[in-house]
Amino acid sequence: MSNVIGKSVNRYEGQAKVTGSATYSAEHQISGLVYGALITATIAKGRIKTLDLQQAQASPGVLYIATAENMPQLTPAANDWFSSHIYEPRYPLADAEIHYGGQIIGLVVADTPERARHAATLVQVEYESETPVINPKDASFITAPRTPGLEQGNTATALATAEYQIEATYTTAMELHAMMEPHAIIAHWQENQLTIYEHTQWVMLHQKTYATLFNLPLDQVRVISLYTGGAFGAKVFPWPHSILCTAVAREIQRPLKVVLPRQQVTTIAGNRSATEQHLKIGATSDGQLVAIEHHAKSYTSPVNPTWAENCIGVTPVMYTAENLSLKQEIAILNMGMPTYMRAPGEVPGMFALESAMDELAWKLGLDPVKFRLKNATTLHQRTKLPFSAKHFAECLQLGAEQFGWKDRPQHPRSLTREGKWVGWGMAAATFPGWRAMASATVRLFPDGTALVLTSANDMGTGAYTMITISAAETLNLPVENIQIEIGDSRLPNGGIAGGSMMTATLAPAVVNACQELLKQVNAKTATEALQVLRGSGQPFLEATGSSQPGMEGQKWAFQSWGAHFCEVEVDEPLGRVQITRWVSVMNIGRVLNAKAAASQVRGAVIMGIGDGLMEECQLDPHLGLPVVYDLATYHIPVHADIPRIQVSFVGEPDLNFNSVGARGCGEIGITGVSAAIANAIYHATGKRLRDLPLTPDKLLST
Repeated sequence: MSNVIGKSVNRYEGQAKVTGSATYSAEHQISGLVYGALITATIAKGRIKTLDLQQAQASPGVLYIATAENMPQLTPAANDWFSSHIYEPRYPLADAEIHYGGQIIGLVVADTPERARHAATLVQVEYESETPVINPKDASFITAPRTPGLEQGNTATALATAEYQIEATYTTAMELHAMMEPHAIIAHWQENQLTIYEHTQWVMLHQKTYATLFNLPLDQVRVISLYTGGAFGAKVFPWPHSILCTAVAREIQRPLKVVLPRQQVTTIAGNRSATEQHLKIGATSDGQLVAIEHHAKSYTSPVNPTWAENCIGVTPVMYTAENLSLKQEIAILNMGMPTYMRAPGEVPGMFALESAMDELAWKLGLDPVKFRLKNATTLHQRTKLPFSAKHFAECLQLGAEQFGWKDRPQHPRSLTREGKWVGWGMAAATFPGWRAMASATVRLFPDGTALVLTSANDMGTGAYTMITISAAETLNLPVENIQIEIGDSRLPNGGIAGGSMMTATLAPAVVNACQELLKQVNAKTATEALQVLRGSGQPFLEATGSSQPGMEGQKWAFQSWGAHFCEVEVDEPLGRVQITRWVSVMNIGRVLNAKAAASQVRGAVIMGIGDGLMEECQLDPHLGLPVVYDLATYHIPVHADIPRIQVSFVGEPDLNFNSVGARGCGEIGITGVSAAIANAIYHATGKRLRDLPLTPDKLLST
């Protein structure tokens, strides 16, 4: 074996990215390319009365303007995102109705991007406006249809008789996707052959969706997604601008590019819904939980009326309670569609649950770490299955040791440093272990190099390197001898880069392909296989391998675990919070690339710090448009906000889960981060903040 698994391996594509040779969706050069600019609604509810296109059509360079009047016909789709595999089940320009501010109402095509953008500003729109529902207080809630609740035992009675209990409401703000690469697409028709250049987290699903929309056989649709500059859930399915771009490109028979400016990304490319969560937790005097009631509310858009930010999914996997009451409700607001955003549901859910656990630990006079250790569940309380390779206790214990938790003062407002209050806080982290089906093809050449081919894409998380490591380890070749081709629907199905499942899905497929190649020539290593190959006169050896879930999910529940510990300094007169130390310990099964895994956790923690301290989008109460709309007005962390983040891993490979023993790493690191910060602020100041983000005004007013 080459023994590269578990080591720190440099990024396969690192040089391409830092030198600029990595080609992203908007950067493909195609002869005859033209450019599209969207026209978007300036009201949040109503309908278009008139559209005056005269000035825009007369503007230099304008080639075509698409509106609801001339929108090309598309194949009818299912009326929900889950079945249709498009983010907005309502097709773009389907009619004159306006459902949210910033909704697409037209597309201008011109010979340059500047001319297209200018012409879009010349379109005159007259609306029949209605009063939008923007404020959640004006909304009506229903039970979320795709988010099952749970009633176990008699929670009301158990809470009423509990020796100790807390009851609190926690809120989280609407958050915007702010990935480095904004959404972009190039659609190129050559007669009935369609090529899509678009970032996607799921190449083969994109291919299938476009084939369905435009009534084409799969082999007439090619999706190319070589590099993705961040996705976090917002690039799984096509958005309306992509569908519109592709339809118009067919109409005009020219390759067409549409790139969203940041302001349009905030309205038509997804967000994390705001949430309101009400928790009641009861315990005995010695700290044994007896009941948890977790009722959550979130918000969705008229164009996607079933979406829910599943906050209650974390509760059955964390702490044992004989009595559980879980309920998720949704309300429809006139806003752009909420969607997946890194650890959807788990992030707000863990903020509420881990804050409430901290509050109850203080009320009981128990150490928060010991309180969690005492109540950690061994079974998934919904499925009643035992967890596989669970090492949550080790995460808590090692994190506490590395952080020096035993020296934590037992009373708030006990530590100061240079005139500032200092606090220590902690919270648990968790995320499901998921995997899907994937295939890969491996070729071994006489010069001792190997090529791995799969449609899987890299969205910045290190998929190129993970594939390299998996092949190098199995073939016993240096990583420098492995070449990769990915991100093309003409290659074997590489699965999805979402739900932290790409490594768990694809690594076993790559390993299986390499093992099959060696098996073909009865070899144990590539060195032995090369002797056979060179003597055969063949140009290369080739094998394909696949991997998919089996029956293991009927025996085990798969979940990853972690713990965060942080120190904050609070300048109380200013309400300013500075995080000064951070320790994270994760249990994710086998770590394939130590450098990449630690980097993933650090990046997730940084995103969680943004979630905890600053990220918030508010909608104009009249127009329904975001009052923050770019990277200048939407606050995200910068270097000055981030301490040194120490990351460690515990636990053995989870071989019940897959053949390589690896679970996902990308999303678990953000869960629990905001709760750890809030808990540290309480320890520093004695002030309990329950509403994210934890901005200075909230600290000053508490």
